[in-house]
Amino acid sequence: MHIITLVKWVPDAQLERRIGADRRLERSEGILGELDEYPLEAALQIAENYDDAARVTALTMGPAGASAAVKKALQIGADDGVHLCDEALAGADIYATSTALAAAVNHLRVSGGAQQFVVLTGMASEDGESSAVPAQLAARLGVPALTQARGVVLNGEQLQVERVSGDRVQKVAAPLPAVVSVTDQANEPRYPNFRDMMKAKKKPVSALSLAELGLTAHGVESKVSLVEAEPRPERTAGELIHDDGTAGKQIADFLDKEGLL
Repeated sequence: MHIITLVKWVPDAQLERRIGADRRLERSEGILGELDEYPLEAALQIAENYDDAARVTALTMGPAGASAAVKKALQIGADDGVHLCDEALAGADIYATSTALAAAVNHLRVSGGAQQFVVLTGMASEDGESSAVPAQLAARLGVPALTQARGVVLNGEQLQVERVSGDRVQKVAAPLPAVVSVTDQANEPRYPNFRDMMKAKKKPVSALSLAELGLTAHGVESKVSLVEAEPRPERTAGELIHDDGTAGKQIADFLDKEGLL
């Protein structure tokens, strides 16, 4: 069993956020996203209840500094880490992110040789907050997507998930492989002690590029581009209406002239 957990390097909420010269959020300092600790804890619990052959891999995508997210995941308990890093992924949108991550998951699935795998993600990332990557990732992998899970149980070759939809609690299941997004209500993440931190230094971390995944820069080209907005026209003086007993009619005539009636 191979449990691949997506982790993300996000800006530290304790620090002031700044926009860089490239008009994007500056990411010179970051941390493991808090919402990614919950799927990681779920992955570790599944591995502990499965068997000794289960392996938890922390997978991240981002610039050089993103390796810090993987290292923290290893300290918490992941067995190994993978860092997908390529200049072509800078500023990747949801489309590019899900494309690259799907290729990385397939690469790990083939190279790892596990009979079954599951991908666990957070409910959202603290910086993007789109919550769209898990569903897109599942679609690209051609596997079921179980989203917004507040409880995850592996029963044989089937994942059972409890989720909230509106005012109802749903219990759904899907066969492996699958993609599951885990909420912050699913568990209580563990925290590493000094021994865990020392053990993490010996755990393997590998790097991947787009070329190694058989992708090109064009294949992960963002579908959203930043353009310069046209300057707003200067505001002109409005029409002043004096109430001489016909103000109501004047207002109605004005609104009609502007096409607002």
